[in-house]
Order: sequence, then C-alpha cells, then structure tokens
Amino acid sequence: MFDGCRIILASKSPRRQELLKYLFDSFDVIPSNADETPPEGIPAESVPEVLSVRKARDVAINNSDALVIGCDTVVILDGKIFGKPRNLAEAADMLTALSGRTHKVVSGVCFCCKGRTMSFSQVTEVTFYPLSAEDIIGYIAESSPLDKAGSYGIQDRGGLFVERISGDHYNVIGFPIARIKAELKRFEKIIGGE
Repeated sequence: MFDGCRIILASKSPRRQELLKYLFDSFDVIPSNADETPPEGIPAESVPEVLSVRKARDVAINNSDALVIGCDTVVILDGKIFGKPRNLAEAADMLTALSGRTHKVVSGVCFCCKGRTMSFSQVTEVTFYPLSAEDIIGYIAESSPLDKAGSYGIQDRGGLFVERISGDHYNVIGFPIARIKAELKRFEKIIGGE
C-alpha cells in the first residue's frame, strides 16, 4: 500500500505512532501547526473531521508528494465536546460528568496526497461504570489525563472505568486503524486512477 511513497503522520501522539506501525514499517512524524479551534455552527460530531483535514493539509503544503495522515479525536457527551483538559480540576470535572453515562468518541481522519484529499469520521459509544471520587482522584494522580480527550485513556487504567463499548476499540484510543487501512486502500485507487 502506497509503495515507495513517503508516509507522514501529522500527529505527535505516541499512541497513534504505535498503531500506524501496524500498517507501515517506516513513516515520518511532522506534527501540524494548524488552528485547532472548533469551527462554530457545525455539529459536535463533525468537528474532529474538520480539524483532521486542517492538520493534514497544513503538513501537506510542504510535502505534496507524500501521503499525509491527519487525525483528531474528541469525546462528546450531551452534544458537548470534551477535548483535552486544560488542568487537573477540569480533568476531574470531565470524569465526573462521564461517570455512569454513555458518551461518544469521535475520530476524524484525513489523507492528503498529490493534491487530493479524503476524510471520514469514526464513532464509538463508550459507557462508564459509576465512578467514586476516589476512582477519579486516583486516576488523575497516577495517569496522564491532560493529553487525552475526555481526560482518560482506555489503553491505561482508564480502561477500568469502561462497562462496555459499541464500536471500534482503537477509535477510543484515538486512531481507528482498521478503518484507516480500508479507507487507505480506497484512497490509493483514487490516486492511482488519475
């Protein structure tokens, strides 16, 4: 897939880098400097895809012959976006809000190559068990909630909060790798058909 093409991940996320290794033996990491302010007036579920396009295009400007992969992930509860918390108090507030509730994790993914762009969104529903104050305080003390949408990582101790998920587990980590593989095959055909 994309043989001989330079692959660039427009993200500094170590989790995304680990998952992309499932598809490519080697790739470069060039984090985007794109504005990540959510656009006003669009549904919350559309925001990650819009931001993923911004990120991929930002990196593709100087790397037009490469395949650039951009991604953005948010947690949504009651139509409100829970991005990365600004501080530990906000992280605690987010986890308290998610306690005993079902929320959506939405990842937007964008591919740019040779002036062409393709993007999509992936949605997974996650239900948390009710969390005690001790659960939340302990998690914040022992984990790194500030670099995760919704203040938790399903791949770390945050997985202990999850009663059930409906959809792609890797999407909750922030990179729906199986869907990415399928969509990359489609995109390669589009690029190759030019």
